[in-house]
Amino acid sequence: MNLDSPFYEDPGQVVDHQRLRLVDDWTNWVASETTRRLSEVMRDEKSYSGQDYRRRAERVIAQVLDEAAGDALAEGRAVLDAATEADIARRVLAQVCGFGPLQVFLDDPEIENINCNGTRVWIRYADGRREQKTAIFGDSSELIALVRRIAAEATTGERRFDPGAPILDMQLPGGERMNAVMEVAREPSVSIRRHRYSTTTLEQLRDLGTLDNTLVALLRASVRSRRNMVVTGGTGAGKTTLLRAIAAEIPPEERLVTIEDVFELGLDRDEAHPDCVALQARPANVEGAGAVTIADLVRTALRMSPDRVIVGETRGHETVPLLNAMSQGNDGSLTTLHASDSSGAFTKFGAYAAQSAERLPLEATAALVASAVHLVVHVSSTPAGRRMVTSVREVVGAEEQRVVSNEIYRRRPNGEQLPAAPPGTDTVAALTEVGFDTSLLHADVSMGGGW
Repeated sequence: MNLDSPFYEDPGQVVDHQRLRLVDDWTNWVASETTRRLSEVMRDEKSYSGQDYRRRAERVIAQVLDEAAGDALAEGRAVLDAATEADIARRVLAQVCGFGPLQVFLDDPEIENINCNGTRVWIRYADGRREQKTAIFGDSSELIALVRRIAAEATTGERRFDPGAPILDMQLPGGERMNAVMEVAREPSVSIRRHRYSTTTLEQLRDLGTLDNTLVALLRASVRSRRNMVVTGGTGAGKTTLLRAIAAEIPPEERLVTIEDVFELGLDRDEAHPDCVALQARPANVEGAGAVTIADLVRTALRMSPDRVIVGETRGHETVPLLNAMSQGNDGSLTTLHASDSSGAFTKFGAYAAQSAERLPLEATAALVASAVHLVVHVSSTPAGRRMVTSVREVVGAEEQRVVSNEIYRRRPNGEQLPAAPPGTDTVAALTEVGFDTSLLHADVSMGGGW
């Protein structure tokens, strides 16, 4: 082993600030070398526990430090004193058994997205900035080894990440959502998405510019009047954060059931919702059995006496069961949906229902949506990274294959509120009953839409 400067210096012979720098350099070098060796050792193993990895890491760290000491003695250089070596070993173990090179990004509260394509890393900050970082992995095998270890230590049960299970979607202990792929991509890819606010209120989103005062009052009244709402938007627009803020308005005495692919909402851990059951879908095992889908969980939730059902994201076979739940007495239920604008929700519902097990035709889907959904709330993301609700659409009814709707709130990306259609009599009655002043909507232009 050849240790370049500053490793030729003895940490015990320099002043404190220099010593800290040298210890950091030693830690980074030993961590990199340990990660490389562990990747080689464990590359062919399909399954191992977190404890197995930790024990092996301890042995490899000791081996790397012993080799460094042997080289130093052979070259007549000073060796690390016992206390410094123990400090470095402790730091390295924490680094390689945490999230390795990714830990520094996860520790930064201003980072929202971490994307790794092989050894290349891109970061997106909360203010919309994107940066490419210097390579933090020696090669793609190190990235794979890190993901496999994280999967093996999953709090929801050990998960696989290997050629037989090349797609991984899971929640990290800090609440971040990680997606990883290998084999099906040209090079391994990892995406980590985090929600910077574990608990969110409508007031907080107003302060961030996502909502204005009218929207805060409208959404609060919609929850109190038990309107079924669909939150739409593009990827990363802030749908889950907005859904969490809307859910924060639900009275604490109500019983909630949340349903997600990966736990993100965290309402069951919020003291404001003491009677909340969180359900999570489960992929099939290696034999292709044991899968529990979102659609299965929606049906199960209806047998759990919920006051409201909240589905983290609607995107497939769960569409018809969810719409049935919304139209059969679980008023005030919530979900999110990927769509480019508020009217696009109806097109997505039609496509999903046609592909579901029920194979509903458009006429039946339109009628079901009209009986189930009261409001569609659309959140947009600007190129600069700002998120704001730009549209609220009221569902009026159905005409053959079309869902008829009115856009009762409109806002430009610069925040200017625009004239919108007057809300219908049912919406006015429901919102007025809980104290909302519908004149805040400035309803002086008639608009409509559908599919």
